[in-house]
Amino acid sequence: MSTKIVLKFSRSNRIYRPSEPVEGKIVINSLSSISHHGIRLSVNGSVSLQVRGGSAGVIESFYGIRALRLNRREILVQVQLSLIRATTEVIVESDKADVLERPVSPEMAIFYITPDTQRHPLLPEIKSGGFRVTGRISTLCSLLDPISGELTVETSAVPISSIDIHLLRVESVLIGEKIVTETSLIQTTQIADGDVCRNLTLPIYVILPRLLTCPSVFAGPFSIEFKVSIVISFQSELSKLHKKSDPRTPRLWLAMETLPLELVRTR
Repeated sequence: MSTKIVLKFSRSNRIYRPSEPVEGKIVINSLSSISHHGIRLSVNGSVSLQVRGGSAGVIESFYGIRALRLNRREILVQVQLSLIRATTEVIVESDKADVLERPVSPEMAIFYITPDTQRHPLLPEIKSGGFRVTGRISTLCSLLDPISGELTVETSAVPISSIDIHLLRVESVLIGEKIVTETSLIQTTQIADGDVCRNLTLPIYVILPRLLTCPSVFAGPFSIEFKVSIVISFQSELSKLHKKSDPRTPRLWLAMETLPLELVRTR
């Protein structure tokens, strides 16, 4: 007895996004009658760690470990039938994903950037002269919406060189009892160039990069989080000698504030 089972999707590329149903057919081709006890469709989601070409990150030492399972779902496609003859087609359609309806009201966080809020050393002239930057920025927003907010330089004895918004992606994997984390700078947006006027409200408007962002994920041993960092660069001769330094690393001429950012997908 020869039986052939083929799963055909309604689209050729097999790429589905949240809120889109998975549709298709299960084609059962049998030369003779067979009995069965129901048809079930199992869906497994997993992630495999791979090293980026030419890079040597902290996750590289764990290259080759088994895939991490994110989810598993079993769907009853058809109730029990006694016989199947010749070719039988069974329609398959999944439930729509639980996706939030638009609009999502962004949650705003108030921040203060002063010498007292810095956890790293500053240049003596910057620390003694003092500065105060206040504002608010969204920490919850849809992938379809920009990161918005505002910023005001109230006081600063040392002239400001620039103000930038860094978007960071934090990927974490639980290996045994150890958590391996890698942070990547995926986008930098400059909102001010030069010494800005004091007590002038500057708008914050950052468009999310489509190919480098996704909804915040917390799936057991695997997570993808995002952070937004407000960085104030002060004019300094020392900064001119380190133009190619890593912007994520605290420097003597930088003041910064980093806040968690939750991204959600909406229809």
